[in-house]
Formats: sequence, C-alpha cells, structure tokens
Amino acid sequence: MKVAINARFLIPGKMEGLGWYTYDIVSRLVQLYPDWEFHLLYDRPHSHYLISGPNVKHRVVFPPARHPLLWYLWFEWSLPLVLRKIAPDVFLSPDGYLSLKSRIPTILVVHDIAFVHHPEHIPLLVRLYYRYFSPLFFRRAEKIVTISEFVRKDLLKHFPLDPGKVSCIYNGCREGFVPLREKEKQEVRQQYSYGEAYFLYWGALQPRKNIDRMIQAFDRFKGRSGASVKLLIGGRKAWQTEAFERAWQASPFQTDIIFTGYLPEKELFRLVGAAHALVYVSLFEGFGLPLVEAMHAEIPILTSHSTSLPEVAGNAALLVDSTNIEAIAEGMFRLYANPDLCADLVEKGRQQRKKFDWNQAAMLLGAMCGEQ
Repeated sequence: MKVAINARFLIPGKMEGLGWYTYDIVSRLVQLYPDWEFHLLYDRPHSHYLISGPNVKHRVVFPPARHPLLWYLWFEWSLPLVLRKIAPDVFLSPDGYLSLKSRIPTILVVHDIAFVHHPEHIPLLVRLYYRYFSPLFFRRAEKIVTISEFVRKDLLKHFPLDPGKVSCIYNGCREGFVPLREKEKQEVRQQYSYGEAYFLYWGALQPRKNIDRMIQAFDRFKGRSGASVKLLIGGRKAWQTEAFERAWQASPFQTDIIFTGYLPEKELFRLVGAAHALVYVSLFEGFGLPLVEAMHAEIPILTSHSTSLPEVAGNAALLVDSTNIEAIAEGMFRLYANPDLCADLVEKGRQQRKKFDWNQAAMLLGAMCGEQ
C-alpha cells in the first residue's frame, strides 16, 4: 500500500493547529502500518523532518504555497505531476485542500467550514478561494473525514454531498499535557505571571477566537473581584488583530494581560499545566483541541456553548454565550471563587478525555485508506 500525504503544515518550530493534526495522525499511521509506504509532500525544504522511518519518503513540491494563487499552482499544477510519478493508492490531505486535476483516490480532512458562517473574519482573496474551490474539493474527494459530528452535520447541511462518504473521526491529544505538582506550578507562575494565578488562552490570534471580548470580560472580572489573577494569551498574531489590540489598549488592567507570543511545545505544556483555568470562548470551532489538552493537564475549562465546543467539552466545562461579555466575566468569577466547581470539572474532564485518542483515530483513518 502506497500513501501520499499533503504535509505542507509540518513546519519545524512553527507548528499550529493543522500542523499538529498532521503530525499526530500521520506519525501514528507510520507506526501502525510499517508495511505501507508513505510519501510526505512539502511545499518548502526543511532542515529536518518531524516524521521519519524506513517506510517514509520526503519530497519537496514547489512553489511554497501560502497565498491563494500559490495554492492553485501547487495543488493544480505541481502536485498532479508528482502524484503521477509516485502513483500512490491513495492521497491523504489533512488540511482541507486537494488536487482537482489528479485522479488518485483522495481522502480529505475538513476541520470546519467557518468561511460559510464568518466570511468577515477571512481575508478577501482567501475567502474568494474558499467559496469557489471548497465545494469542488468536497465533491471531488472519494471520502471526507470531519473532526467532529458538528462539522459533519454542518457540511451536509450546506453542501449537496452523499452522507455515506462523510465520516467523523475525533482528534486526540498529544503527549505532554499532564498535571503539574504545586512546586512546578509556582515555578511557571514566577516565570510568566509574576507569581500569580492566571487564566490562559492559547491558539492563533484571529477574529473568530473572540480575544477582544475575552479581554473585556477579564476587565469586568478584575473590577468585580479585585483578584490578583492575570490573563495570559499565548499564540502568534494571525490576521485582523485590530479588535483585540484596541481592547487591550483600552483595558484598565493592561498590565495584568500578558501576551506570551508563540511558545515552543515544552513551554506550552508547562504553561497549560500551571494555569488556573483555560478560557476558550471562540465564536466558531470545528473541534477545539485546547479543551482536550486542558482535560489532560487537569485544569478547569470555560468555553462557548456553540458550534463543536459543547460536543467536545461534554459536562467537563463551564459553558457560556461567547457573544455576551458579562456571561464570560461571570464564568471567570465562578472559576475563581468556587474551588469545588473547579475540582468537579477536572474530575469530569478525566472521563470526557477518554473519547479522544490519536491511536484510535489513526486506526480508523488507516482502515479508510485501505478501502481505496
């Protein structure tokens, strides 16, 4: 069995959501199927490769594709030529894009269709690309994998697809998110939050993550509680950051809001494990992986009651209206003032996290590849 894989987002030192998804699922496929041959296709050279093995081959396909025009050139011109040479049994694309020109049986992973619901949050050229090409991608794929039941239903609601070709395979949680001892927590807090407890958000900083309302809610929480708690925001600035930058500039508690920037993996593990709680009040999510990571780190969760987040959170999180600043602030206050509630959410998280396992996900996806 020969499998070609779109590995564009496997970028050492710059991994985010799609990159981590690709790494976690592909690294397990490589281990589970040692007799298969995996061809990982990149859009740029790297000094080292994150996934290796005797059954793994690497190939760089030009041009580097980080713009709609370059996406088109990569997927519709360069990639079909390479796939013709490799002649794989199946092409796996973990980032929602595929080649319309290639005739290789294709499994497409769709993480969300946020462009349908929040087009205002997406740059114009990207939005136009999604509107035109995504429906074509969905029709072209032999199989579609979604990362939650919410996305599966959302996809079938908005696009005329055969339900039989759309399946849900949940994400898992990478190793490293574990609870910390009290001494370790204090060391992390001394390093990042002046020794104080902190609420934590991590992920890309872009409009649908709702960072501006989270900051405004934190202001209200601080004004009401008088607590010394900080708000740590981890991640790189992605696009359309003006709203949350205005909220931060206007905050009377600006010095209590700390932007860490992009964090290496080991530092993120420490930062999550030492947090008082995760605050993840995104407007729209296909899955919401930080929720599962928080469950493994055994910290309580405040999240939105919309899209996929209640499905992933189960009863292991405090759910609020992500458009209501006062509701978010009240959620923060409840997690600050009620240790029994926090302990209950952590205990429920130990049970809920069992639903999400990368090995199980890889076995299901491998079986799907073997059917092509």
